[in-house]
Parts: sequence; structure tokens; C-alpha cells
Amino acid sequence: MEKYAGELAALGTSLCWSFGSVFFTIASRLIGSTEVNRIRLVVGMLFLMFTHWILHGMIFPINATVDHWFWFGISGIIGFTIGDTFLFRGYLLIGPRLTMLLMSLSPIFGTILAWTFLKESLKPVEVFAIAVTLLGISMVLYDKKKEGPKERSFANGILCGICASLCQALGYYASKRGLLCYDFPAISGNVIRVTFGAIFIWLIAGVQGEIRATLGKLTNRRADMSILGGAFFGPFVGVWLSLVAIQYTNIGIASTLMALPPVILIPISHLLFKENITHTSIIGTIIAITGVALIFIT
Repeated sequence: MEKYAGELAALGTSLCWSFGSVFFTIASRLIGSTEVNRIRLVVGMLFLMFTHWILHGMIFPINATVDHWFWFGISGIIGFTIGDTFLFRGYLLIGPRLTMLLMSLSPIFGTILAWTFLKESLKPVEVFAIAVTLLGISMVLYDKKKEGPKERSFANGILCGICASLCQALGYYASKRGLLCYDFPAISGNVIRVTFGAIFIWLIAGVQGEIRATLGKLTNRRADMSILGGAFFGPFVGVWLSLVAIQYTNIGIASTLMALPPVILIPISHLLFKENITHTSIIGTIIAITGVALIFIT
């Protein structure tokens, strides 16, 4: 079992992100996506600090080096402050299923970024895999568009999903660099990531004069419970498992297994959000995930 710790952690990440996206979608519809992201980062940070204290005897990794601070800090700002702002807006505009499907573009962005900036070669099979993934996603989006959602909201939701996916790819690259520095524990890295993300998103709220308004949203009991559930599955357990996954297995395998939420969310979205799930959507989702897997199988 220990041999497959990374793979199991990646599968656990998919389950956590699926449930977390549902909780956050419910909360975003009640009080707004930006407010939910601000509040859940603080809740997730408290969860992580408590766990870090239980495991390591301190609430914060004071043994972190400058390299750890830099890479995990950058990862937190890109992934949580910027990327998740787009992600939560996507939940609100097009729902968790389509948003998470667009997040499956993350390993593709990672491949393209490596080819562009690190001069890594792009194999023909990888080009084919990218095309397959884009085909699958296009099938799902076209099928959804036929239902007649509002043009502007639908387009903005797609853009938010794409931007969130790009930020996740950049964030994972930075996290991987941080984890490789002196064999740093995954949970310690996640504490730094979430802390940086929380600090920066609340600094922005302060500049915009929205701190009091955001705190005022805590009076909504249903939203509070949804944020609590989402924070537990998302920035707490889910992101922790994702770092364990990329620490103990190949980042390509981890990314592929962590790209499964769109499949997991098909029955959940149908039952909870009454989405009309067609055969075309199911086939397109499977094609998209297959394309992601193809990138890393060869």
C-alpha cells in the first residue's frame, strides 16, 4: 500500500476536490464567490495549522528555508489568491462540473509551459493528447451551450475556468520546486501556501474596502456550514493530499489522477444541482480525461 501512496493520495485529492467544489458552489450562490474564497482560506489555514501542531509540535514551519518561503509563497499567491478567485467565479457562473472539467487543462498548460520556457521537447503523442483533450472539452461545452445558457455568463465562466487551470499549473510547478528543497514535508509546504494566499487576498480586500462587508456575510448559517465543509475537503485535506501526491509519485501520474473530478461530479451534479447530463457530455468528459492521461502514459 505504501508503494502507491502517491497514487492513492492523488485519487483522494480528486474525491476531496469534487466534494469541496459542491460545498463552495452552494456557498457562492448564497453570499458570493469572492467572499467565500476569502473566508474559506482563513478556515483552511486554521485547520492546517492545528494539524501541523499535532504532527510537528508547532503551528507554523519555522524551520522553513528562504527557498521554501519563496516557492510555496509564490505558489500560494498564484494558486489561491489569483487562481481560486477565477475558480470560484467559475463555480458561480457555469457550475462545479464544467469548471472542474476546464481544470483538466492544467497538465496541458504545464506541458506547454515546459515546452515554451524550459525548452522541453513536445512529442507528437503529446500534441495528439492535447488535441484529444480539447476535443472532449469542446464536446461538453457545445452540448451545454445548446441548452441556451446566458451568452455572457457562459463565456465568462469558461474564461474563469481556463484562467484557474493555468494558475494551477503554475502553482504546482512552484510547489514541486519547494518540495524538492531539503525533503520538506507536504503539510508544512501547504501551511505556507495557504497562509500566503490568505494574507494577500485579505490585503486586496482591505485595499478595496470590503473587509467589513465580507465579515458581515458570516451571519448566513447555511453558507457558513458549506464553507466549513468546503474548506475541510478543499484547502485542508484536498490540497494536502495533492502535495503528498506530487511528492511521492511522478507529477504527470499525479496530475492525471487528480483530473478525475469532472467524472466524479457527473452523478453529483445531476442529483444536487438537477443538471441535465447527456450522453454527449459523458462521452466528451471521458475523452477529455483520456487525453490528459495520454500526455503522461508515454
